[in-house]
Amino acid sequence: MLCIKQMTKIIKNGEVIESAFTIVKDENFNIGIANQLLPLSIYLKNQENLMGRNDYGVWLDSNEEIEVLSGIIHFNVIALNFPSFNDGRPYSNANLLRERLKFRGEIRAIGDVRRDQLEQMVRCGFNAFEMAENEDLAASLDSLQGFSLSYQATADRPEPLFRKR
Repeated sequence: MLCIKQMTKIIKNGEVIESAFTIVKDENFNIGIANQLLPLSIYLKNQENLMGRNDYGVWLDSNEEIEVLSGIIHFNVIALNFPSFNDGRPYSNANLLRERLKFRGEIRAIGDVRRDQLEQMVRCGFNAFEMAENEDLAASLDSLQGFSLSYQATADRPEPLFRKR
């Protein structure tokens, strides 16, 4: 049975949009269907067949190492799954994608994504968010306007505040 999550609204780059991607959850995916976010294991098994295409992305669970993508990123969307609100490993993976792997595409938070996490997610490199089922998208988007400055250098602002003086 193919388990695909239907298209949904997400927050991306500061606005609410309809996601172009569906999330594949199991091994029985159709390689001919465009705009799928594939689990890392499916991508790795099928990467030769997917080369040259830009109509798919990859998603990783929090226990999967982001470094496995080093040198083989040929897509524009990487989603990082938060299996629970208190699992912080995807924050590190987003930061590694931006800083170490120099990924400049979309990094999407999926899973148990809550409004009060968004500020820190942006600072780690996320630029798209598929909110948890009961989260209000408008209120979540508004929460991103709460902080205009941060002292430390981050993935979204690599120059620390003190250097701007």
